Amino acid sequence: MVVSAYREWYGNDQTQTHINFTLFEYEEFHSEYQALEVTRHALLSDKMAYYFFELPKLPKDVSGNDLLILWLALFKAETEEELKQIEALGVPELNQAITAYHSVAASTEFQELERMRIKAQHDEAQALWNAERKAKLEIARKLVDDGDSVDRVIKVTGLTRTEVEGLRDAD
Repeated sequence: MVVSAYREWYGNDQTQTHINFTLFEYEEFHSEYQALEVTRHALLSDKMAYYFFELPKLPKDVSGNDLLILWLALFKAETEEELKQIEALGVPELNQAITAYHSVAASTEFQELERMRIKAQHDEAQALWNAERKAKLEIARKLVDDGDSVDRVIKVTGLTRTEVEGLRDAD
């Protein structure tokens, strides 16, 4: 929605947006760049620009006067209270977007997708933990087989004394 608003406001046919990070040292939350030819400094096109929105730099107090700030505040909102504050401003487009969000979020389809997304994140974290654990145990096994001390194996792998001694006793 922000992209289409920019196209309408600035007449740009191609817009690429980057949102929700702090990249530049400037105080402003919004930066616009256009591509230049490096040697001649010639503008590539006046129909193309890159817009960077740094949400952490948005003003704390949002009013109903600036639609860009309102849309970005909506993207930044993380709690229901923040959504209610934006909704209270009475901007029809934003209220419609919030209503649509609530409608989608309340659907059983969305809730199932969210449950599956959270499960996938958990499964990925568990698989990573298991892989790291397996690698530590393999390294520890090699160190024990090479005759390294328990203290050295603990220091290198981060395993507990009990775990390392268990590897030693398994021989």
